[in-house]
Amino acid sequence: MDRFADMQMFVKVVESAGISAAADKLDVAKSAVSRRLAELEARLGVQLFQRTTRRMNLTDSGRSFYERCLRILADLDEAELAVSQQHGSLSGKLRVALPLSFGLLHLEPIINAFATAHPEVEFDLDFNDRQIDLMQEGFDVAVRIATLSDSSLIARRIAVMRHMVSASPTYLAQHGTPKSPQDLANHACLGYSNLATPEIWTYHDEKNEVAQVKVPLKMMANNGDFLSRAAIAGQGIIMQPTFYMADAICRGDLVPILCKYQWPELNAYAVYPPTRHLSTRVRAFVDFLVEKFSGEPYWDAAIAQHLQQANKRKKAESR
Repeated sequence: MDRFADMQMFVKVVESAGISAAADKLDVAKSAVSRRLAELEARLGVQLFQRTTRRMNLTDSGRSFYERCLRILADLDEAELAVSQQHGSLSGKLRVALPLSFGLLHLEPIINAFATAHPEVEFDLDFNDRQIDLMQEGFDVAVRIATLSDSSLIARRIAVMRHMVSASPTYLAQHGTPKSPQDLANHACLGYSNLATPEIWTYHDEKNEVAQVKVPLKMMANNGDFLSRAAIAGQGIIMQPTFYMADAICRGDLVPILCKYQWPELNAYAVYPPTRHLSTRVRAFVDFLVEKFSGEPYWDAAIAQHLQQANKRKKAESR
């Protein structure tokens, strides 16, 4: 009886969402996986899955056992890796889930730099804005931009994600510049449809009190890049994280407005499942992300410098 093999088989069934897919990945017969799973449940004296005709769902006992198996197998991998590594080099596969736009705009060069520094690490990257279940889908780490709810995952903050309201010079010339957030109710706005209420924009007023405005949405999309380009084309006003808009603002394609109000702030986190001994490559990668994004985000620094220079030009022109 190989308990480690049973754990590996069980984890593979969970992560593959079924016996057939797990058998294909393990290159064994479906009947063999089904038999070993039944033997495992009999030995433990608990039901690990609730089975229906379409899918298998973990029971509470099954999820608890799955999380413990992950920790034990991670410890085993870590022990083998520590012995096999020479001169502190990193190796092995690193599965990372990344938000689409932020990943492509700001994580791509950092991942390439890490891969160059550690050529024996194999990356498996998933660029997607959907919420990934790390343990269910077998990811080592994910980058998330959110207000994190209570979770069994461990999170380390990478960077602050500030929001800003902006529009194109053409739009503002045609429709005027809002003087207060409430004026947005009379403008065409562009909304991010992945939010629960994309038409409700929240901010802190000049007294630092939380307030909201309901904006008319001319257009909604689930991609911030598209919304930024639509705003540049004069379609309306956007409220977006500054990492989307920094280049367009510095080029003059978008103009920040309502800057004396504080718009929402989120954080980007690296999140990963808890283990007693975090994988060396996961730890190194997360440390690398935190180091590269330390201090003020470079896109916010670029916007601040641009606005400062613009204010200097205005003062010089008014003299």
